[in-house]
Amino acid sequence: MILYRKLFVLPGKRAFYLFAVCFLLLPFLSEAQSPAADWSMLWGSDTGLFSRNQAGRVETLWSGGRVLKIIQSGSAWTILTDQGIFASANSGNWEQRNQGLPQKVIKVYEGGQKSFINMVQQIKDLEIDPVHPEIMVSAIKDAVFLSRNGGRSWQNLGMPNFRANGIKAVAAATLPGVGLTLFCAHSIYGVYYIHPGQDGARWTEISGGFELLETTNNPDEISDIIVIPDPSGRNAPEIYASQSFRRRIYRLDWNSKTWNLLWSDTSAAFGGVDSLSPGSNSLVFVRDGGIMELGPLGGTAARPPARLRQDLLSQIRSIRADRMPNCIVLRNPAGQAQGTVAANLSELWLLEEIIPWNPPPGSRLAMANNMEGLYLPVNHAMDPQRLRRHLDLMKERGLNMLVIDMKDDYGRLRFTPQNSSMLNLGRVFQPVDIDAFLRTMKEQGIFTVARIVVFKDPEAAARENARYAVWDGANNQPWQGYYDVRVRKGQEPPARSSALTTAMLPSDDPDYEILRTWYDEKWVDPYSEVIWDYNASVAEELCRRGFDEIQFDYIRFPTDGINLRDARYRWRDQGMDMDSAILSFLRHARSRVTAPISIDIYGANGWYRTGARTGQEVELFAPWVDVICPMYYPSHFEQHFLAQDPPEQRPYRIYFQGTLRTRYIARGRVVVRSWAQSFRLNVSYDRNFYGPEYVLRQVQGTRAAGTGGITYWNNIGRYDEIPVP
Repeated sequence: MILYRKLFVLPGKRAFYLFAVCFLLLPFLSEAQSPAADWSMLWGSDTGLFSRNQAGRVETLWSGGRVLKIIQSGSAWTILTDQGIFASANSGNWEQRNQGLPQKVIKVYEGGQKSFINMVQQIKDLEIDPVHPEIMVSAIKDAVFLSRNGGRSWQNLGMPNFRANGIKAVAAATLPGVGLTLFCAHSIYGVYYIHPGQDGARWTEISGGFELLETTNNPDEISDIIVIPDPSGRNAPEIYASQSFRRRIYRLDWNSKTWNLLWSDTSAAFGGVDSLSPGSNSLVFVRDGGIMELGPLGGTAARPPARLRQDLLSQIRSIRADRMPNCIVLRNPAGQAQGTVAANLSELWLLEEIIPWNPPPGSRLAMANNMEGLYLPVNHAMDPQRLRRHLDLMKERGLNMLVIDMKDDYGRLRFTPQNSSMLNLGRVFQPVDIDAFLRTMKEQGIFTVARIVVFKDPEAAARENARYAVWDGANNQPWQGYYDVRVRKGQEPPARSSALTTAMLPSDDPDYEILRTWYDEKWVDPYSEVIWDYNASVAEELCRRGFDEIQFDYIRFPTDGINLRDARYRWRDQGMDMDSAILSFLRHARSRVTAPISIDIYGANGWYRTGARTGQEVELFAPWVDVICPMYYPSHFEQHFLAQDPPEQRPYRIYFQGTLRTRYIARGRVVVRSWAQSFRLNVSYDRNFYGPEYVLRQVQGTRAAGTGGITYWNNIGRYDEIPVP
């Protein structure tokens, strides 16, 4: 202010020149006075970006949402948030850098009116080329994007040619002889690279050397890729990668296109590594339960030593003892290359205790955690003798939870609603007296879960001239999936299996004919806000009347039928996709249900970071639900999957790894309560191994994973194989 006051009393040209000089200096003065100029640490949380200096003063630098990653380049900063990408030259003034990135449209339905929220699609990763920081690379679930101007505009480079989405990490490097090279890690299929500046550029696999997921030909998921340039600028950069569910770090040999194992830790049966950060001739990284430093790098040692960095962990914990931030940048203290970055880390949820998992006391997560129970058929609940047998079994086997249909697979309401408007889309069928039923359950100390089948709903699909049904675009009628099979004339078609799709074409042999079989499923449109409101009303009333938890099943799109390509969704609003349909429903239900919400998902959608075919994206839905219930039925995976010697341990492997994978993909924000297969299916593995030990190993695997709970499924209520504690 003193400088400005003097300007106004200076005569003529002298004042003009001084004013001009000050005007030109303003950006530099602003940066020098930046809120983070004297920071010792910066961190991102669910509420924004913050800094703290050596004196302990905390300042808010950005408060527009959840901050997931922080990138520094000189004095400039870029942050990855749940609202997209933001950049600042001084950490004080932020601008969006989302131009060209795809939008996700969320439909909001309130008071009978719909509106829309446009947001950037969930960005899975963001990196810069460390040699040319104006070059940035980002990715959503199914596409990689390149920016050559610091994120001001983005170019879509697609992704490797796979039907399943599931990108986890990206990186950018300038390599001698080839120039700009981008890397993309896919949850299922490994790592690929592309040279975007070359004619005919295409994604090429570069996964050799990674440890494979057992019994498959695919690398287990790659969590992060980092590029560290040569300080002299004379040599190619070093490129490193880590694995999500195995404690492994690799270094890329670009000449041979092979990843060489640099570090591993086999002290635990399961464990992850993420967030590789350059140290002083070292790698700093987050491992479940701690922060490690690997180095020195570049020497003759093929396997450099690793050590725990308890000092860095202590600094992070000093921010808030009860919960980790999402990401952090730590500066070296005085005397240790002051002003340089000691570590830049994200995915800090890995530092929380995962095994055993203890959610915050008093939370909905804590209410729903550690529940072990069974699915109770409604007709068994209505028969006093059958119900007593189930209650005695539960007491004998140490179970404390019951799941019961309140809206079943046929769209029927199995209770008498107080809200009569539900009958516009639903039909009451053999209802349970839920008030009496819930009194009995509470007397027994049993946690009650109301199962609501959402989008598979023949009742609602038939109402109002099939207004809400998934539509068949080829035949102009409600859609229903079918399969065709070629059989000898006069014979019954074989039981439905995945093999049926291998012989669908007609044969010239007159002794054979094509038989068409329809799936016993009729679907309502998952984009319909009317359907959302109906199911949320059911859930809201059941919650009010005393159920402890609401469970949504068939919260997905139809997946079965060779005619899936003909399915049309007439309620889909512009810009919406499968994920946004289900996410919009969950947001709507969450606003109306105070009890814990659980959702049932396919086992594959909990095992891999993908919502392929179903729209069930664990990473996206975790903030809106409390419990995720994967169906890790061994019978439903490929029969050789994890069936290595000894093969009888396969159920244990699937449930141990599966429970932890889902929890890791959800970043530790949900209870994982898997469904246990308590039935025999006529597939090869079950024919050889199904029995009490088969079920017991599922339970042992779940409990070894730190549990969260388990629910036994048998659709006719026969539970002879449930183990005795």
